[in-house]
Amino acid sequence: MATLRTKGITAALTSAVFLGMAPVFGRRAILLGAAPLTVVAIRTVLAALFLLSLIIIFRRQYLYIYPAGLLGCLLAGAINGLGSLFYYSALGRIEAGVGQLLYSLYPLFVALWLFLDKQPPSRLTVIRLGLTIPAVYLLTQTGAKAIDPIGVIQMLIGAALYALHLPINQRVLYDMPAPTVTVYTLLAMSVVVLPTLFFAPNNVIPTEMIVWWPMLGLTFVTFLSRLTLFLGVKHIGGMQTAILGLSEVLITITLAQVWLGEQMSLWQWFGTILLCLSLALVGVDKSPPKKGSPGGWLSWLSHPTISSELPWNPHE
Repeated sequence: MATLRTKGITAALTSAVFLGMAPVFGRRAILLGAAPLTVVAIRTVLAALFLLSLIIIFRRQYLYIYPAGLLGCLLAGAINGLGSLFYYSALGRIEAGVGQLLYSLYPLFVALWLFLDKQPPSRLTVIRLGLTIPAVYLLTQTGAKAIDPIGVIQMLIGAALYALHLPINQRVLYDMPAPTVTVYTLLAMSVVVLPTLFFAPNNVIPTEMIVWWPMLGLTFVTFLSRLTLFLGVKHIGGMQTAILGLSEVLITITLAQVWLGEQMSLWQWFGTILLCLSLALVGVDKSPPKKGSPGGWLSWLSHPTISSELPWNPHE
């Protein structure tokens, strides 16, 4: 339905806005003295507890999930949690703007994972992906400044793992509402990242409020971005959500220049134009089928029969 597609596009773009704020808040906390792994652990755990509390108080029926779906959420959360450790470790080595530009390669990884799940992209999606490759290359041209190669590798690993969790959650979202998938995915992420708060070297919980403010801001945008992200994946699929999610790069670059004093080169502005063109084509790109193709490597995550008597409609 057109209304559901519009709802999905709006959710994906809203998620991109919040995701674009995340590296700026995270980088700010790190510059103020917080350890990268401390930042990722605190923001993930707080976001998960906040969402879980809201569901328990107001929408307890959203805690229902079938076993394979729960396993899928736990798997996706564990993968994404591991990816977030790489992501924030990279933010300790490279600037927020450049880091987010490298991270924006994740739609290419999403296309690969979906292709392996027997969900090939449309021709227009391939064209849009083709525009993102030179766009991201241009966006990484920072002039004479050298980029930490370890930070680059960590960010690309984080992007690949983030991309992998989208098609896994997409399978579960065929039958489950977005809040359900979000809360179990965040809880699994918390289990993965929480040990780093206690066992990683040089990790100290900050006591100064000046450090806590950006971490609380990061927690807030993490909570909202995850909820809207999975709502977008549910209605327009992981591939279209990923491409629309590239608009988060523009948010990050803008905020990094205003708040962190980072600057863009002329080539980066050319890359921004190409990226905006790819985003603008979403209006004519087609949505994926509502149900995944049978026989894909993630087909085991789908529930064969969902009762219509549930307290919520799984397909809304």
